[in-house]
Amino acid sequence: MYVIITYDISEKKVSVVNKLLKKYLTWTQNSVFEGNLSVGVLKKCLMEVSRIIDKEKDSIYIFSVEREQNIKKEIIGIEKNYDDIIL
Repeated sequence: MYVIITYDISEKKVSVVNKLLKKYLTWTQNSVFEGNLSVGVLKKCLMEVSRIIDKEKDSIYIFSVEREQNIKKEIIGIEKNYDDIIL
């Protein structure tokens, strides 16, 4: 399934969650990750994220569709892909 995950979390947890999500998905914008995952891998990813965030203060949004072709994505401006940036 194709998954888009966004987050709004406390600053001190951003780098930890970012690093975790990069193991599973492509970092496309600040606080936005997307890619194809199986249901099992998505569950594992979300379980790991749940251990890090404070569910009373932080939020994670998960959008999913069965196939990437079922989503229409439009970009205004430049398309970012932080995974392509070499430091």
